Amino acid sequence: MATVMVNEGRVTIGLGRWERLLAGRGGYVFPLAAVREVRVAGEPLRVPRGARRGLAVTGHTKIGVWGLYGGPRQLVSVTRGVPAVHLLLDRAAAGGEFDEVVISLPDAARVAATLRAVVA
Repeated sequence: MATVMVNEGRVTIGLGRWERLLAGRGGYVFPLAAVREVRVAGEPLRVPRGARRGLAVTGHTKIGVWGLYGGPRQLVSVTRGVPAVHLLLDRAAAGGEFDEVVISLPDAARVAATLRAVVA
């Protein structure tokens, strides 16, 4: 399962073994200053959109990179029934790779509240 950690002015997204394989990367690290907005997605399977590289099991799981040919580029690891932290990023400040990160976490509301407090 994915993790979200904040330390020393950086946000670190860690991916589990299968997530790494499906997303084609071990994780994602970006400056806290790149976070424009923090949301909690109660139905995270509805957030990813566009062409993808990764896994999509209809109605259950989405893991990978969405928005390959246009629209917001999203790093995604979401599962049905598990809320997600949805981060909207300043793509340039975040390293130019993603506009959004959507990660399912059992404690998504707590993680989102912590991120909002640190970003503010």
